[in-house]
Amino acid sequence: MPKKTLHTPLEKADITALNLGDIVYLSGDVYTARDQAHHRNLDYADTGKKLPINTGAVIYHCGPLVRPQEDNWQILAAGPTTSARMNDATPAVIQQLRIRAIIGKGGMDAQTRTAMRDYGCVYLAITGGAAVLAAAGIKAVKAVYWDDLGMAEAVWHFLVEEFGPLVVSIDANGNSLYERINAAAKRKVQAF
Repeated sequence: MPKKTLHTPLEKADITALNLGDIVYLSGDVYTARDQAHHRNLDYADTGKKLPINTGAVIYHCGPLVRPQEDNWQILAAGPTTSARMNDATPAVIQQLRIRAIIGKGGMDAQTRTAMRDYGCVYLAITGGAAVLAAAGIKAVKAVYWDDLGMAEAVWHFLVEEFGPLVVSIDANGNSLYERINAAAKRKVQAF
């Protein structure tokens, strides 16, 4: 299967052209966000405060391991956080911020898949346990927002180049590779 390279910010047409199982590489801006950042984004959106994350953005469920350098940061490791942790806030984040892609591991629930379908978003799985490999695709830290949340929970604004490989695991129609695999496994178990 040929790889697809996408450049951020993403348009709805970029993600509706993706199919389950497609291999994607990203170049451009990517923002990390975990539990606390999701909730703060929603609080800011509700009160009209300026958000660090732009429309059409890509969120990476990641709390990077970083080391300060003279005038910037060195990313030592940037492995994914289990995305299910963010299920409660993610549908509203997709709706209010018009996020176009989420990178993580483990998939997301039916409510989030519905929001992805309704507002135009995809889920891109990255291999867990390959945090150093993921860090290699991060070329620079453009900014750090909300560092009062702690380094892992802050929003890191990365410049990435050929970041991946990422697998389209939930498409813009809400179809889930995880659901298909689970259904196939159940059929095989029932056949015994």
